[in-house]
Amino acid sequence: MSLRFLTSLRPALFVAGSLLLSGCATATLDGARPGADKLASAAPLLPSMLFPGGAERLEAWRCTPQQDLVTAFGERELRLWSAHGAYRLSPAVVASGARYQQGDLSFWNKGGEAVVESANGQLDCSAAMARPALTREQRPGVMFHGRGNEPGWNVNLAHDAPELTLVLDYGAREMTLPYRVTGMDNANGRVMLASAQTAQPFELRLEARACFDDMSGEPFPARVTLTIDGQTYNGCGQGIAP
Repeated sequence: MSLRFLTSLRPALFVAGSLLLSGCATATLDGARPGADKLASAAPLLPSMLFPGGAERLEAWRCTPQQDLVTAFGERELRLWSAHGAYRLSPAVVASGARYQQGDLSFWNKGGEAVVESANGQLDCSAAMARPALTREQRPGVMFHGRGNEPGWNVNLAHDAPELTLVLDYGAREMTLPYRVTGMDNANGRVMLASAQTAQPFELRLEARACFDDMSGEPFPARVTLTIDGQTYNGCGQGIAP
C-alpha cells in the first residue's frame, strides 16, 4: 500500500469551528491576496488545524503500513494529523471502543490500539506516546510556539501583534521582529510569514501536518520551517488557544 494513505483526503470541516482559532483569509501560499504584504496592526487569525482544539493532550501513533499519526481527542471531535494533511472527524456510533468518521475516513480505537480506514485502505496503529498540549498559562502572550534541535532554536508568535521572538543557536541569539503574512491557506492549514524589517529578513512556514520532535519523539500538530541568515531550521509546533 502506498505510504500516502491519507494524501488524497481533504478535510471538509476546516472552515467550521471557533473564529478565535481560524482565520478568514482566502489567499493561498501560491499568491497572497491584495494588500497581504502590508504590515497589519493585529496578529493574524491562524488556521484552526494548527491547534489541538479543546484537547488536553496530543498522542502519537505508530502504524502499519509505516506511517505515523498524531491525534487530539476533544469533547465533540477527533483531530487527526498525518504526514500529508489534517482532518476533523465526528463521533460515530459503535458497539465497542470509540469511532470517529468524516466521509470515507474513519478512526476506531480501543485502549492503545486503533484502526484507520479510508477509500485507500487500512492502517493498524498502536499508541506510542502522548504529551500535554501547550497552554496560554504556560506561555503567556503566545499564540504559536515552534521549536527544533541541532542547533536548538524556538519561535513564539505574539497573540496580540504581528510580532515574533526568535531564539537561535541554543539561546546564543535572541531577537524580536515584526512580520507580515505572505500566504494563508486555511483549508489546508498552511501559513507563510516574512520579515517586515528590511534589515533582518526571514521566512517562517507553518503547516498542519503530523510532526515529531527528532530528539524526544513528542507529537505536534504542525511542521515549522524557518529560513534566516542563509540557514534553514526545521522543527515542530503548536497553536495555543486563549
